[in-house]
Formats: sequence, structure tokens, C-alpha cells
Amino acid sequence: MTELDALPVSVLPSGIRSRFVAGINGLRIHILEAGYNPEGRPCVLLLHGFPELAYSWRKVMPPLAAAGYHVVAPDLRGYGRTTGWDDRYDGDTASFRMLNAVRDALGLVFALGHGSVAAVVGHDFGSPVAAQCALVRPDVFRSVVLMSAPFAGPPGLPVGTPPTVPVDSVHDDMAKLARPRKHYQWYYSARPANDDMVHCKQGVHDFMRAYYHHKSADWPGNKPFRLSAWSAEELAKMPTYYIMDLHENMAETVAHEMPSQEQIAACRWLADDELRVYSSEYERTGFQGGLQWYRRGTSRLDVAELQLFAGRTIDVASMFIAGSSDWGVYQRPGAFETMQERACTNMVGCHLIEGAGHWVQQERAELVSELLAAFLSR
Repeated sequence: MTELDALPVSVLPSGIRSRFVAGINGLRIHILEAGYNPEGRPCVLLLHGFPELAYSWRKVMPPLAAAGYHVVAPDLRGYGRTTGWDDRYDGDTASFRMLNAVRDALGLVFALGHGSVAAVVGHDFGSPVAAQCALVRPDVFRSVVLMSAPFAGPPGLPVGTPPTVPVDSVHDDMAKLARPRKHYQWYYSARPANDDMVHCKQGVHDFMRAYYHHKSADWPGNKPFRLSAWSAEELAKMPTYYIMDLHENMAETVAHEMPSQEQIAACRWLADDELRVYSSEYERTGFQGGLQWYRRGTSRLDVAELQLFAGRTIDVASMFIAGSSDWGVYQRPGAFETMQERACTNMVGCHLIEGAGHWVQQERAELVSELLAAFLSR
């Protein structure tokens, strides 16, 4: 396989460089970094979500570097210019285990010459990875910031009774609603999902524009609230990017909310040339690498391994940040409350930011940077 080049300087903010770190748990990891001179600065590790890239952190990296940190954002396994992973639907997904994502992060930190990081920060899918890092290796990941996806703790083990596999009828129940629906994570786990997006009618660039718009504070329908139960009736209250219409794919779903040219021109948090960085990468790689992580989650293949940590809590300092217009906060009923009450025992801040949806570190980059800097300097 031909080795990829670093991202061109022309697409990166001043002070951020793109390079590769090879030999990390079978990967050649592409990273963006800022604050790399002088050596010896404490490290902050930034982990992105789906469908994103290390590039998603471009707006917060320079302020954190200015605050005195070596700021590192990798393209995670399955994404962007990081190579060494299996993109086949019928391939072995074992390398996409959650604990292997922790191993990837640990190997990268050590390869960069750090014995620990001041904080690991994760957004969307990167949030549970960051949480597991802090849970499993608190000696290395000495504080954690979770964004958009609350962490309710590792899967539990029953006490005094034999473990059983729970029966979840919610998917059948959603399909039987008057307006039949399906859960996006189970759609993403199915074979057609990658081709649906890569070969969509509107093209990858417009698909991603609509997807980012639909989940942002720019879309007026994003007015999230707590759901009372993991039931078909309650879940169906969420927008279609989470609980999709049964007979539509994701590209068709978000096409209904494609912003106008005037709205695109007015979007200050994601200019079209910035979006082109994402769409160009996904046109090249497809989406299957990111979708492999969903497949591991919905199949419950990793539950037994994660139950090694049943009952453990995140005891390092933690903070949660999300947009006030982000349905991700409530998509798992009760998780937001459990994170604050039990799963994280030293949570020093929980911030729902006005004027931001799901892409909080891009939509409100300045405020997120300030919150991160204050957390790190506490």
C-alpha cells in the first residue's frame, strides 16, 4: 500500500502540523499536533468521533498550545490517514474492540515520549474511548473530558444470580410504530450503510454538509429533552438522524434537511473549504472504518471483556461538555444522570453550551477552549 502524505499546510491553522507515528499497535497513525516546541510540555490527547477526523480539533488546538500544552489529535483506527486497519465488512473486527482503542491511545502517548497525559478529551465516539482510558489506566490518563456522549460506567455483572443476555425488543417495537422507525446505530452496523453514504445521490460532500447541519444548533428542530425510558415510543421522539424512518437510509434522511446556499455561506463554524477536508478523506476511504466500531457495540461482542471493570468508577478529575442543542446528551435515557451521580466520582464541571449542537468544539470553539484551559489549570 502506498503511504499517504501528511495533510497540506494550506488546510491547517497556523501552529498545527500533520505527521505520522508508525508502529503503534499495528497502525501508522496520522496525528495533528500543536505546542510541540519546546519539548517537555504536558500532553493533552484529543479523540474525535464519527464521521470526523483529527481535523475536528483544529480550532481548540492552538489555544491549548498557547496555554502551555503539547496538543495531539490522531485520526483514530478506521479513519482518515491512519492506516493498518481492516476496512472489509466481512473482515475481522476484533481490532475495533473498545479496549484496543485504549491500547492505540496508550501506545501513541508512549511513542511521543510521554509517560502520562494531563488530560484525554473525547467527543462523540471518542468520548467512550476517553472514558475507558481514564477507567483502565488512570495513572497515564490523569484527567478526562467527555463531550456529547455521557459515560454511564462499564457494563455491570449481576450479584447473586447467573448472568443472562438481555432481550431487547425495542427494535421490533420501533418497526411496528404508526410511523415505522429504526435506530441509527443498528443501521450503521448493517452491510448497506457504507455504500449508501459513499455512493449517495447527492455525493459525499453534500451528504456531509446535510449531516453536520442536521445535528448542529443551526437546525431549528434540535430542542433536546430527557427521555423517560429505552422504549420505542420514547426513542421515536428524537430526530431522524438518531431514530430513522424505517425505509430510508442515512443519506436520504439528512437530504431532507440540506441547508440552502445562503445558509451554507452563513455557516461560520464550518466553511465549505473546511468541509472539503472531511469529504475528500471520506471519498477516499469510505465510512466502513468508523462503522466497524458501531458493529462491535451493537453486537455486544465486547461486553464480557468490559465487564472486567464492572463496578469501577472514573476517579480522576472529569468534566462534561456538550451543546444545549445536542440530542447526544439524552439519547441513552439515564446515562447523563448516572455519569454525574455514580460513574464519575470527581466531576468538576458539566456544561451544556448555548448555541451549539453536536459539534460543540467546532460550533463554539472559543468557549470550549476556555473551558478546557480552565479545567487543565485547576
